Amino acid sequence: MTADHTKADETRSHLYGELAAVGPYGADLGHALITMVEPHPGREREYNRWYEDDHFIAGAMAMPWMYAGRRWVATRDLQLLRYPEKSAVAQPVTAGCYMSVYWMTAGRYADHMRWTVGINRRLNRDHRVFQDRTHVFTAFQDHAVTVYRDAEGPRDIHALDHPYAGLVVEVIDSDSPAGRAELITWLRDEHLPRRLAGSPAAMVTVFTPTPLPLDRMSYVKQVEGVGTRLTLLWFLRQDPRDTWHEHFTDLDTSVAASGLGEVQFVAPFIPTLPGTDRYVDELR
Repeated sequence: MTADHTKADETRSHLYGELAAVGPYGADLGHALITMVEPHPGREREYNRWYEDDHFIAGAMAMPWMYAGRRWVATRDLQLLRYPEKSAVAQPVTAGCYMSVYWMTAGRYADHMRWTVGINRRLNRDHRVFQDRTHVFTAFQDHAVTVYRDAEGPRDIHALDHPYAGLVVEVIDSDSPAGRAELITWLRDEHLPRRLAGSPAAMVTVFTPTPLPLDRMSYVKQVEGVGTRLTLLWFLRQDPRDTWHEHFTDLDTSVAASGLGEVQFVAPFIPTLPGTDRYVDELR
């Protein structure tokens, strides 16, 4: 038996052709992994290199059905723009200086989850998991709706590949699952189209969190707000600092006025520069 055949047997490569022949494989946005992490003080550079050089690839992008990913960072001046001060997402509200967002193929959530649990167990066993970090806000989420500012331009499937200059993460809690459905309708039909008009945001993607499997890694806490929470990602064509006060400081009051929900977190980010440690010295 040749070396190639031996390797194929070890990796069960014959199964890949069978798996590819069945199940959904559309070119659309079905699910997301949204994860905000705080590296422990003094370990920021080591964390950044581990995540970019290893985990972003081996722990995410190399996995089946995860087709796009991008990292974002909040320097200290961006962290200080966050609100509300008493947040159900981050305590203190400035916690979580790195954000990673990944897109997944619709209908492949369960398949991806089996793989990600398995690979993360293997990475942990092989000492390839950086321990000096805290997961502040990590959740797999289902796509609910995307609202666009313009009739033409990049669609949500392109959002993590297009060179957007900024990202605003907004988390809203409703008081019930029925209330969340009403909140989504209001966001889609009224609030977001009105707020996007003339704004630096090209689109807003809206997601609903899903519970993590029971066999998840112990360092990732179970998702809160399943059934009542929404996560909104505002993709900006400008640095969020340039227009923050004109467009983003009153998102909480607008939602509160609707009577449909309460904003728990609003936070601006800028994209990292892959392969570098740019911004690492601006986190504290």
